[in-house]
Amino acid sequence: MENWSVDQVCNWLIQRNLGELVPKFREEEVSGAALLALNDRMVQQLVKKIGHQAVLMDLIKKYQRQKSGREYHTYCCETASSRFPEVISGKNLKSFFARYKTLQWTSSYALPDFPYDVKCILAEKKCPDHSMRIRIIEFLQADMTKYLEGSLYPNSQQYNIVVNALLQAYPFLDEDGNGFLLWKRALKDRFKYVRRPIEDDEQVLRNKCKFGHRRGQTRKSFAENKPDDVQVQEEEEAVHLEGSAMDVHIKWLTQEYRKTQRNWKEVDNRMNVTIEIRRKMISHKAPLKDILRLFPFLRCPYQLFREFQLLTHMDIYKKTAEILEIYSENILSLYVVRNNPINIMLQENLKRHTEEDILKYMKMTAACLLLPDVFGDDSSLFAAVNEEVKVVTPVLGVKNPFNVNSCEFALYVEREELAQLDDCTMALAALVAAFHVFDIPCPKRIHRTLNFLESLVFEQCNLLHTDPVSPRITAGTSHLHDLEGAQRVLEILRNFSQRTA
Repeated sequence: MENWSVDQVCNWLIQRNLGELVPKFREEEVSGAALLALNDRMVQQLVKKIGHQAVLMDLIKKYQRQKSGREYHTYCCETASSRFPEVISGKNLKSFFARYKTLQWTSSYALPDFPYDVKCILAEKKCPDHSMRIRIIEFLQADMTKYLEGSLYPNSQQYNIVVNALLQAYPFLDEDGNGFLLWKRALKDRFKYVRRPIEDDEQVLRNKCKFGHRRGQTRKSFAENKPDDVQVQEEEEAVHLEGSAMDVHIKWLTQEYRKTQRNWKEVDNRMNVTIEIRRKMISHKAPLKDILRLFPFLRCPYQLFREFQLLTHMDIYKKTAEILEIYSENILSLYVVRNNPINIMLQENLKRHTEEDILKYMKMTAACLLLPDVFGDDSSLFAAVNEEVKVVTPVLGVKNPFNVNSCEFALYVEREELAQLDDCTMALAALVAAFHVFDIPCPKRIHRTLNFLESLVFEQCNLLHTDPVSPRITAGTSHLHDLEGAQRVLEILRNFSQRTA
């Protein structure tokens, strides 16, 4: 079509029952290249009838999609045959195309053109209010759906790409360093809201019966609780409340948690107001189920990290990311983990990928899961990899850790799933935060691993020579005292890093 003459374009219009447009197209000398370059404004000036405008733009877009699909398929085949000759020969072709398409999507993503009022707010570098945040999220969700060709199920990598693009373009949206988690959570909630109408679709129901619906059951069963039951349960905890104002805050939090579109700024404010009563319940050893019933937002990783920050003045997510980036290579090179099943699984998966980001992700995941073995701790108290969780203390549930598209991380407490997590960094941060936030004693068979992590998070290495137990650590984790083992391994890793450098 790009090489068509004006006459060929006119013949094409006649074949598509748009013969009325021929005189105007001849007058304006619209060739094939000009036809494909038309935008909405040009079509409105060129074609008077709205129906003809819609049909013409639809035909042009369909041709462009078909053309891009053919070019993509040809390029993928050429790439696969040159870089992965074994892929083109059999059933691996479909999975290769799916993976390559995901990588192409993330590398080419650009933010959408926001409406004028949103642009004005962003141009003034003002933090948007709740209604404006919803508008931004709605446009991001619609734009992602377009990139995903109508799919409503983005993966974690695609969420990360979009939110990173937003915060890089508008850094002032990253409030107190927690903007990434806030915007990502809001974007995920928006997709959940849009997916709700398809829950009763026949094909969806068949898939639920076939594969189960573990994630949805947790949310649905909570939503199906009768309001009267919740009210009765809240009244039973009246002994813990301090006046009617506290009742109002707790009731608002429980109701807001059931919504798909949440006012996260107001959630933060009310969680701040209720922190004293929450800490009293935890210090008095109230059942965890009762605490989560009154403060369900502690199930959200963002709020769990925020609670940790309120208690310790430390950004646990940022610190954990730094730990894994610095020490992952050293951990994987230690002799003690060389024949570990996790390390063997990692080496097998590394051979299947060449992308730098995926390789880095896999190594950080392996380093995270291998930490207990480095310290001679019981790994079953740290993470259950591809198996059922059997311990009551905080532990990670991990499935398919090295599969970028189907890996799952979750935090379990008392054998119940507390939160779904995006990756190993968030999982490790959530595990450390759970022990602090819920004041849960650390099992002896895992204390060396947690000591090591805490010595890095709280930057206590230099204080060990003068003050074995930091007051800050004592305030948050009275159950962790022996940091000497963590210090020794830390020195080994540091010396190893210096020798390799």
